[in-house]
Amino acid sequence: MLILALDTATTTATTALVRDGEVLGEAAVPPRDVYAAIDGLLDDPKRLDAVVVGIGPGSFTGVRMGIAAARGMALALDVPLAGVSTLDALAAGAPGAIPVVDARRREVFALIDGELRCLAPERLPPGTLVGDGALRYRTRLEAAGAEIPPDDDARHVPRARFHAALARDFRVPDAVEPIYVRVPDAEKALTR
Repeated sequence: MLILALDTATTTATTALVRDGEVLGEAAVPPRDVYAAIDGLLDDPKRLDAVVVGIGPGSFTGVRMGIAAARGMALALDVPLAGVSTLDALAAGAPGAIPVVDARRREVFALIDGELRCLAPERLPPGTLVGDGALRYRTRLEAAGAEIPPDDDARHVPRARFHAALARDFRVPDAVEPIYVRVPDAEKALTR
């Protein structure tokens, strides 16, 4: 099975081309360059059997962009789509660490004991923290006793190879939904 996986929920977008569990190629780029990264991995999109996308939580715009790209590709190629949590992919790449994604508004999304949480960085439990949220709040978190790998450590990026490995529920593209955790700012403005 040939799978294209991508995630655009964090400050680094990732893509991977995986055949039967073997990584054939992967890239980590700024989210704006994800389409070029996909082009660099795929010589013939018609060979794909499935697409996997990171469904967040993370940047609202980034999550929507990744899901739209994945849905469009899956629809055009008539292949199934699976969604995988960005935090689950981070956790798979950093066993034993707490995955932390920047949630903006001075908060982070974290996976703590299997539970998805949105909280102030200071409320994270002690331990090893990975992800762009850990990097953004490094000074405060380390002052509170957290261990954070160096900025260039690969464990901070939700690598698409882990999305492909975790994908289980392949569906029609429109059935894959984002994980937002909290109401988007634009929606909040409409209810005021």
